[in-house]
Amino acid sequence: MLEHRVSRNQIDDMHFDFLLEDKIDCRTWRLEAIPKLEGPSIFVKDSSPHKLKWLDVEQSYISGGRGWVKRVEGGIFLGDLPRDPQERILIELRSQTIFGNFELVKNTCRLYL
Repeated sequence: MLEHRVSRNQIDDMHFDFLLEDKIDCRTWRLEAIPKLEGPSIFVKDSSPHKLKWLDVEQSYISGGRGWVKRVEGGIFLGDLPRDPQERILIELRSQTIFGNFELVKNTCRLYL
């Protein structure tokens, strides 16, 4: 998961890019917050697929004046991604600080046990 800001030191207009490896690239969503275990659902917006290299980036400027990103979490997921990107996604997330069942349906996601 990448924290995405318009500029490196700006905290407003910030969102999180949630990336899941899917063969040759990453399926990507824009989240307004990091999901909390058993917390409220979070609004998400589909983003265009990202290159796999973004899974290994610690922090970086984004070309074209699109901002700055910093990795805030990395881990693995268990489960299969549906072929149709509009279908419900239900996977298990495992990282140092985020774990549980992750469900993404239409424009919301949640994390639960």
